[in-house]
Amino acid sequence: MFEPLYTADEMKAAEAGHDVEALMERAGRAVAETALERFPDARRFACVCGKGANGGDGRIAARILREAGREAEETDDPAGADVVVDALFGTGFRGEPRAEAAGLIEAMNASGAPVLAVDVPSGVDASSGETAGPSVRAAVTVTFHGAKVGHHVAPGRFHRGELVLADIGLQPAATQHRAVTREILRLVPRKRPEDTKYTAGAVLVVGGAPGLTGAACLAAEAAFRADAGYVAVAVPEASLAAVEARLLEPVKVSWSSVGEVTAKAGAAAIGPGLGRSAEARALLRSLLAELDVPVVLDADALFELEPFERDAPTVLTPHAGELARLLGESSEWVAAHRLAAVRRAVDAHGCTVLLKGADTLVAAPAEGVLVAGAGPPSLASAGTGDVLTGIVASFLAKGLEPGLAAAAAATLHALAARRGPSAGLVAGDLISLLPATLVEATSWSV
Repeated sequence: MFEPLYTADEMKAAEAGHDVEALMERAGRAVAETALERFPDARRFACVCGKGANGGDGRIAARILREAGREAEETDDPAGADVVVDALFGTGFRGEPRAEAAGLIEAMNASGAPVLAVDVPSGVDASSGETAGPSVRAAVTVTFHGAKVGHHVAPGRFHRGELVLADIGLQPAATQHRAVTREILRLVPRKRPEDTKYTAGAVLVVGGAPGLTGAACLAAEAAFRADAGYVAVAVPEASLAAVEARLLEPVKVSWSSVGEVTAKAGAAAIGPGLGRSAEARALLRSLLAELDVPVVLDADALFELEPFERDAPTVLTPHAGELARLLGESSEWVAAHRLAAVRRAVDAHGCTVLLKGADTLVAAPAEGVLVAGAGPPSLASAGTGDVLTGIVASFLAKGLEPGLAAAAAATLHALAARRGPSAGLVAGDLISLLPATLVEATSWSV
């Protein structure tokens, strides 16, 4: 369900009391063996080694490569090598590389040869994934004991390449942040023989302003396909005809009549196609004050979101641009500091926050961050965020705790996308893939 993601301090604690030389020998051997396995035809290895333990791992790897009949030398000039071994910086690195080190990183990237990084690509902060300056773009990263936060959180995750985990004889330990696996979907309650459509998960979707009805429709359909038993959609009067024509199963009401269906809802999704009119803003404030069920806020509901207090759980699901507006930062800042950004959002709003991306991050008050990073590039398509909102609402309505509901929803969303085409995937395709993906991942019988 979860796999540990280590920070530099957590790795230091895991290594405490162990024979450092023995650990380095195992680490260096793992690097050399991976290099020989991944690049069997390579003859010349250029090992760029720093002064610390990471450099020591690289020197041991070079020795073992020479024992295997390869040419492997420690050098600051990787040009002409078949493979470059990056052993410059390890998990203890933070900040921006100094000029000399930055030059070495740029030389490795410009060498034209694949780079095998030792533990963490140089320039990547292992504890956050941040890259304050030049960073190695590795084809393969061999890391020791367990994955690091920076391997999974962007931008670091885009520098690691293939991630190989090497056992060096340390004991597993609990970590603050964790990666989510598909097993989390086993927590999603299945429909029981005694369930009604309401007890199986009842969802209210609020949005669908004129010209934006598709967003509300996608969220509603996704909630049903994520196994909700009942879905109601509230849209402006002017949108009712379009939504009636598009949706068959959900109940449809106008915004002015939303009170007719709120009592049935076990969770609400507010925002898909909501618009930014004065009427929409007033409706949002009213629902946040009156609803006593979990609420997921997305899209227009996040625009200029005012502070609020609720007893029931709330989940925010911004992309980087939406979160940037909430924090008063730029999108570029959020992209460069994703872990810090999602934690700031949690502190500011006191609720669960799901930050969308290839490394979808789920953070909640007083808890570590969950990383649901299985999403393929095909999810970069309009409407897929509305689908995710519908899934979150369904899982909240089924009774999952908000952090788990968000992480499970992101996982189902990603796994369903992986079943679809790698090019041309649209949100409607994704919705159709949800039931089979959920059944397979949870081992439910069809």
